[in-house]
Amino acid sequence: MRIAIGSDHAGFLMKQDLAGYLQQLGHVVVDVGTSSTAPVDYPDFAEAVGRTVLEGKADRGILICGSGVGASVAANKLPGIRAGVCHDTYSAHQGVEHDDMNVLVLGSRIIGCALSRELVTTFIAAKFSNEPRHCRRLEKVKSIEIRYR
Repeated sequence: MRIAIGSDHAGFLMKQDLAGYLQQLGHVVVDVGTSSTAPVDYPDFAEAVGRTVLEGKADRGILICGSGVGASVAANKLPGIRAGVCHDTYSAHQGVEHDDMNVLVLGSRIIGCALSRELVTTFIAAKFSNEPRHCRRLEKVKSIEIRYR
């Protein structure tokens, strides 16, 4: 799988760890930055991950900031991106299975690297269920996006 990964300065070290972990698992990693712990603005990297997914250069995205909240808010401004902050494995797979989540957002100041690896593994392994109720709800989400473009 091709995975876009990006972070702000707070998530840089976790991003580096996850990028290496994903490569060890055989995934192609598209690192959109940042490249150090020097202060940067999370919306820039949320947009970069989202655009990479939307342009088809990655199948899914992973985004990391301090809490996960700001990056999630920013990523969800891109029509077609369904980003969710997950700090437990149930949400990481359920977000994909029920909501077709395409960007996993993590808070590096909330969780550690071991849990982040579990969440990424769970997120990548999950598939959208295509159950009628979930398809119906996803279409409603897409309809909201269209109305407010």
